[in-house]
Amino acid sequence: MVTRFDRAGPASGPAVTGFSGRGFKVDGKVFAGGIQLTPLAAAPWTPPPLAALEIKHVFMLLELYPQPEFLLLGTGASLIRPPPSFTAAVEVRGIGLEAMDSRAAARAWAVLRAEDRWIAGALMPL
Repeated sequence: MVTRFDRAGPASGPAVTGFSGRGFKVDGKVFAGGIQLTPLAAAPWTPPPLAALEIKHVFMLLELYPQPEFLLLGTGASLIRPPPSFTAAVEVRGIGLEAMDSRAAARAWAVLRAEDRWIAGALMPL
């Protein structure tokens, strides 16, 4: 499913407001594990181990319309580089990839959305 977004108006959408156990608080709702974020919605995400991450695990984020500037990838409690094959599969679509630990990714999400940046996020559990 492709979602169209009218970029007129202030930035809106889900805001990561805190952390809960291994998960995240988004707009008052607790997600016990990982989350996928778009400027329009947040959804629970059960990712594979990072070494097994493939494009199919984030496909819906990359199909967002308009295409996201980049994918913000939270790699869990610490920064671990994603597999080179995953990075290449994202970048061949013309989408950048920014990997960082999931807490930093949640903070970056807030800053970038406040700037009305059109991005997608996939944050692995803490």
